[in-house]
Amino acid sequence: MTANPLQYETIWFDKIKFAEAERKYYEQIAQGGDAMVSAEVLQQISSLQSKVESLTKLVATLEVTVRNLEAKSGSAASPAAKPQARTPSKVSKSAAAAADDDDIDLFGSDEEEDAEAAKIREDRLKAYAEKKSTKKAVIAKSNVILDIKPWDDETDMGAMEKQVRTIVMEGLLWGAGRLVPLAYGIKKLQISCVVEDDKVSVEELTEKIEEFEDFVQSVDIAAFNKI
Repeated sequence: MTANPLQYETIWFDKIKFAEAERKYYEQIAQGGDAMVSAEVLQQISSLQSKVESLTKLVATLEVTVRNLEAKSGSAASPAAKPQARTPSKVSKSAAAAADDDDIDLFGSDEEEDAEAAKIREDRLKAYAEKKSTKKAVIAKSNVILDIKPWDDETDMGAMEKQVRTIVMEGLLWGAGRLVPLAYGIKKLQISCVVEDDKVSVEELTEKIEEFEDFVQSVDIAAFNKI
């Protein structure tokens, strides 16, 4: 606790005397008008006034000093906040966390993306292969009309057609047949068939028909159209 700066000044102890002398002075003036005041009273009043002026100046000086001291003590008590230094534990934890992040992210994302892309490609290739295996292949076919000529007009054309239709080959389907006049009462057998190009050779088919020598003189291809 700060000591009272005025405790050693004697003026505060003489204040009662000053007040009493001042009171008597004004009473004498009020009573006698021009009564003479003792020299001792005037001297006391003058001395006290001088001390009061000195004390007033001293108090003003002390007030300024006290304000300065309070300002300094206040600024010292609450210094500007300084950035706190990171403790070793916090630093180590931060460094460990950063190291963990580096371990997780380092090349990890690229490898995962590559693996995922490879899996997607594999699934697509598998789906394409399955779709291709189940898709019906387009079979190339042809519509063929054959002209089968007999030896003469005495050839049994009905029996000849039956013999021709006995030929069975994978990819061969016989169609309609009819007799078409040639000359001198001779007729030819015109018969149609559908063949799969990869399985049936038209040349081989004509050779098989010509093997029926009792009925067939020759075989010609009258029409050949892709289906």
